[in-house]
Amino acid sequence: MPDDRFEIRPVATVESPLTDLAAAPKQADEGAPEAWLVFEPGMLDALDGLRVGDRVVVLTWLHRADRDVRRVHPRGDEARPIQGVFSTRSPARPNPIGLHEVRVLAIDGGRVRVSAIEAVHGTPVVDVKLVLREVGER
Repeated sequence: MPDDRFEIRPVATVESPLTDLAAAPKQADEGAPEAWLVFEPGMLDALDGLRVGDRVVVLTWLHRADRDVRRVHPRGDEARPIQGVFSTRSPARPNPIGLHEVRVLAIDGGRVRVSAIEAVHGTPVVDVKLVLREVGER
């Protein structure tokens, strides 16, 4: 039987004023601040072609999330019926991957300033992907 393990290495870290997980907004449009993505030195070549104004999807590893949770009250609201985590945006899940669509606001060497992102300070970034443009613009 093949080994089903794999490794994900952080490419950057979120540098944000958000430090308190309980006080962080659940979604970016609920008051999340701008933040810096601070890239590892070995990842600087991967930033080539990234431009201010680009829309990107930042994939994070929600390192403070509970990986044993399978069912939650959506948005932590106990008045809402409990559901499986795969039908929610809960950070608590078997593989706590965060998905954040942001706009690139500035690039300063290995630091990329992004629009509102609800990730707390120190959150590892595992990938950044350009949002697909219209077919004629790709």
